[in-house]
Amino acid sequence: MAREDIEQTIRKYALQNAVKYGGKARVEAVFGKIFHECPDLKERIKEIREFVKKVVREVNRMPESRQREALEKIWPESLVAKSKIEEKLFPPLPNVEKYEYVHTRFCPNPDGALHLGSVRAAILCDEYTRMYKGRLTLRFDDSDPRVKSPIPEAYDWIRVDLRWLDVKWDDEVYQSDRMEIYYSYAEDLLKMGLAYICTCKPEDFRVKINAKKSCPCRGISPEKNLERWERMLDGSFGEGEAVVRIKTDLAHPNPAVRDWPALRIVDTRKYPHPRTEDRYRVWPLFAFCCGIDDYELKISHVIRGKEHLTSMARQLYLYKYFGWRYPDFIHYGRLKLTGSVLSKSEIREGIKVGLFSGWDDPRLGTIMALRRRGFIPKTIRDIILDVGPKPVDITLSWENICSYSRKNLDPIANRYFVIMDPIALTVSGVKKPFVSKPPLHPEYPERGHRILTVQPEKGRAEILLSKSDLETLKSRKSVRLMDLFNISISEIRQRDILAEFHSEPYSIAKELDMPLLHWLPESENLKVRVVMPTAEVEEGFAEKALMNEDVGSIIQMERFGFGRVDSKMNGDISIYYAHR
Repeated sequence: MAREDIEQTIRKYALQNAVKYGGKARVEAVFGKIFHECPDLKERIKEIREFVKKVVREVNRMPESRQREALEKIWPESLVAKSKIEEKLFPPLPNVEKYEYVHTRFCPNPDGALHLGSVRAAILCDEYTRMYKGRLTLRFDDSDPRVKSPIPEAYDWIRVDLRWLDVKWDDEVYQSDRMEIYYSYAEDLLKMGLAYICTCKPEDFRVKINAKKSCPCRGISPEKNLERWERMLDGSFGEGEAVVRIKTDLAHPNPAVRDWPALRIVDTRKYPHPRTEDRYRVWPLFAFCCGIDDYELKISHVIRGKEHLTSMARQLYLYKYFGWRYPDFIHYGRLKLTGSVLSKSEIREGIKVGLFSGWDDPRLGTIMALRRRGFIPKTIRDIILDVGPKPVDITLSWENICSYSRKNLDPIANRYFVIMDPIALTVSGVKKPFVSKPPLHPEYPERGHRILTVQPEKGRAEILLSKSDLETLKSRKSVRLMDLFNISISEIRQRDILAEFHSEPYSIAKELDMPLLHWLPESENLKVRVVMPTAEVEEGFAEKALMNEDVGSIIQMERFGFGRVDSKMNGDISIYYAHR
């Protein structure tokens, strides 16, 4: 087999493994596939292993979107089944035939990191765009320098999260770059007499509008309104002294739609925008700029939460006044996560006062936090795809999320023994050294194994157990140390446990229904620090083989739970806990 053919085969399996398991291919999995397809290569095992390592490193450095694109080029049939399944999950988009092509948009506000609720729109738009071979625009809704002020770093946070989720977009737009466009449309409406500059106090306007009556400013001439507009732009009016309102039906059943505000003044010397600083002082409100952008960018279908239904009612007036065709909309219900904070304003305040360590604090439902804990993109997408664009509100629990995650992590996570809150076990009657070789994964023997050695002195073996197993030890006379031997408990003391060697074969443990306990040799272990979902830190020990895992690897700590290797330093390892 020629070297080029070998490399192509390795790359094919590395890309497939990476796409299937969250962007990270594993050397042993690819190695096993190669020799299954090409058994004659076993004579060159050392050479092939180094070749596999090299290709896997290259593949793992690629963004997930590029991994999928590369796999589509060299092995498209491996992705066909997935796309068919995905198409069955969604109702068709309405009125597709009326558009040249399907064009969706995802519009995050860069005032914080994305969370499980906000990425719902991104994933749904991405799926529909793929189904219809359309376009997806990433539009940063950064038109609020004061209340929801953009965080400069958040633009990149959003891009990183979307790439991690394998959301592909065709272009990027910033509302803060489009201010002159909004000004132009505002002036047109003022000239047509369909908008006006209101200088009433907010509380006075509210009384009038709730009574379905007009305020004194509504009847001002277009010429007078244009004069007021210039005063808004040149600084004659201060913040809160004037606002552009769109004329609507004063009898509309929703008071929020009656003569709604479209543009207002923001003191950008006091609240500078991170991209435009104090260049602009009149800023559009959400319904106005989003309605204009959807028309200007030729958006065909908008997929968003039903909390925006009021914005839709407002925007319909804009589209009527300009003679535009309104896009087709899908409004889905709210997504809530019990036991976690999704509100960006609450998270920002929590970080400010020190309640949260950052946007990736494990107590949060941000994509940053989920990624750091070891959840993989497939889990997030699976959840969103199953929920779909339903109009009903959805409440997810961590149990729901962990159930999805468990299925996805189990095949990719290597197993290791980790002992938290250790207690000493002394086993007498151990007449020989034991070398335990538990597999890295019981279902994938090709990945290899770990090695743990028990070296008795004078027939006594010193072992560490988890203190959480004390109740089991108190209730059972005999237990099996996983992949080692069986023991009989002699005495449970305040600080340690005494036991006798019982037997070696697993068959005896099975016959006697012995509980299985994980363990570590008393010496030559790694110190491990586990950050729990509560942000509390537990400390303990792990087997030395865990040091072979790369930072970012997802592992399973036997009988404790899944986690992600967060850092390795001076022989110590930090792990973020995902779930059991």
